[in-house]
Amino acid sequence: MYTLLKKEIRNFFSTITGYIVIIIFLIINSLFMWVFPGSYNIFDGGYATLDTLFTIAPWVFLFLVPAVTMRMFSDEKKSGTIELLLTRPLSDFQIILAKYLAALVLVLFSLIPTLIYFYSVYHLGNPVGNIDIGGTWGSYIGLFFLAAIYIAIGILSSSITDNQIIAFIFGMLLCFLIYIGFDFASELSVFKSIDGFILNIGIIEHYKSMSRGVIDSRDIIYFISVIAFFLLITKTILQSRRW
Repeated sequence: MYTLLKKEIRNFFSTITGYIVIIIFLIINSLFMWVFPGSYNIFDGGYATLDTLFTIAPWVFLFLVPAVTMRMFSDEKKSGTIELLLTRPLSDFQIILAKYLAALVLVLFSLIPTLIYFYSVYHLGNPVGNIDIGGTWGSYIGLFFLAAIYIAIGILSSSITDNQIIAFIFGMLLCFLIYIGFDFASELSVFKSIDGFILNIGIIEHYKSMSRGVIDSRDIIYFISVIAFFLLITKTILQSRRW
């Protein structure tokens, strides 16, 4: 599995794909935080906070993560190498996990440079260091878990088709649904009696909870459970080829 993981990571960074993802992520967030005027701009806001990053990043990942994962299995299917991959001395879940972890490494590499934002805001505060450090690190952890769910969804989308565009669109729509779709649904009058339950199915409530700096075990369990759920569905789809 480690060999396959290294191969997937090498594929990201031996081509321009991985670098484009990281650069686009940083540019879009930088523009909203430092260049575009408005409430998202740190200078206009007047507060030492990274709230802009943690508000914009989930939407940026909504497009970038499916763009990264769309080729993982669909490309294997289209080129006919999926059968060769599945005959390796690895279980289906090990193959899925190797691809999943490779994409997770790419997301981690895209988040690490944003620590420059934290350093900058930390020193821009008056007095220096006037920033909610606990809330910031909680938001970073929440954003990482959110992206981890996006990756699991993207890999699932890639496993159901040999068309990368379809995998991208389906992955993006599914990520959107689980990020904010349940939030919209909870506001409908038809779900008024179970609005709390509906809200807790989606990511955004748990993401907001972690952004307060409180790492609740219930939120961690939620993220891990959703990730496992989508990875297990992917495993079932791959196994269905043998039925």
